[in-house]
Amino acid sequence: MNELLKSIEPAVNPNVPHLDPGDIVSVHAKIKEGTRERVQEFKGTVLFTHNNGSNSSFTVRRIASNGVGVERTFLTRSPRLEKVVIDRHSKVRRARLYYLRGRTGKSARLKQRF
Repeated sequence: MNELLKSIEPAVNPNVPHLDPGDIVSVHAKIKEGTRERVQEFKGTVLFTHNNGSNSSFTVRRIASNGVGVERTFLTRSPRLEKVVIDRHSKVRRARLYYLRGRTGKSARLKQRF
């Protein structure tokens, strides 16, 4: 039974590195518009990750125009992810950064981890 499940399970995407909460990442995802396909960049902070085998995902939050927060969840094993670039690691003390949703400006900043 395990062999059958492993044959159906999607392969690990080699373009997605190990992500931690607080990382500032740039996600390059393929977007399909009609017949054309293009790559769109989504840059923001990783709020949390779900490590659940083929259902693994991570959520990225960024501040769009007029201070509106936008969150987007990506599947880690998705072939639609062209590449994920980690721009910076941040020092955080918890696994889920929900508190960043209510913050803007300087209070939403995270210290850099070297």
